[in-house]
Amino acid sequence: MLNGAYGDTRANSLLNEYSTMLGEAVLRRRTRTAEHAARIEAELASQVKSEFVSNMSHELRTPLNTIIGFSKILCEKETASRSPEETVQYATLINDAASNLLAVINDILDISKMQSGRYTLDNREIAIDETIEHTLRHLSAQADEAGVSLKFERAGRLAPVRGDEVKLAQMLVNIVSNAIKFTKPGGAVCVLAQAAGNAGVTVHVQDTGVGMSADEVAIALRPFGQVDGSRSRWREGTGLGLPIARALVELHGGDLNIESTPGEGTEVTIFLPAAHLVSAASGEDSKWSSI
Repeated sequence: MLNGAYGDTRANSLLNEYSTMLGEAVLRRRTRTAEHAARIEAELASQVKSEFVSNMSHELRTPLNTIIGFSKILCEKETASRSPEETVQYATLINDAASNLLAVINDILDISKMQSGRYTLDNREIAIDETIEHTLRHLSAQADEAGVSLKFERAGRLAPVRGDEVKLAQMLVNIVSNAIKFTKPGGAVCVLAQAAGNAGVTVHVQDTGVGMSADEVAIALRPFGQVDGSRSRWREGTGLGLPIARALVELHGGDLNIESTPGEGTEVTIFLPAAHLVSAASGEDSKWSSI
């Protein structure tokens, strides 16, 4: 049995030794946990990178192959047997492919700027109903080609919003064209704009398309996300439309929400604050930087 000062010293020494051993054990445990987390993060990053390369390889190669193939045909010397209608058809296919390629590149540049915080917006007063009408007229040909009914309804007097009209139109194009793309022939896409009291405007984009589960909605809102292989083959895309649309809404001080049921359809709800609220928060005629 230890007594006196020697006993106290021995007990303190043992306590210090046990404390050191416990600290080292905790440190080793934390190190293993950190290494495991880093390994999982690296694997996820590698998977995302692989998905990105795969998606972009397809989205870039498809229009490029069209451009190269039909331009090569136009460059061939044997033009006598080719009718003017065929020449116009080939040139149209090249132009469409080039436009699709440019759209993919612009989407990649947009999402890159948003993620790096270098994205800016004009700050002007906008009549959102006029922007919606103009956008839907632009998309009417796509809806007709897909055999989908496209409707616009306005409920009450809409307060003006403040922001970048070009980018708001881009947001609407991404959402509505996505709704048309995933709605089968005979279906419908309806856009409803209504006043949200004195706070702003709410825009609902409803479709009778294939719908999504909650997990699929989360994937669709992730940059370069594809809901599943079969659906991405049925309707091609980069997986950037909805993420860019949500980012643009949030940059305008608004909010975007998606409710969807597989086999029944999807509703995207967009809230944009009124112009006077945005002006009070950010100042008149300024430029907004990415958040």
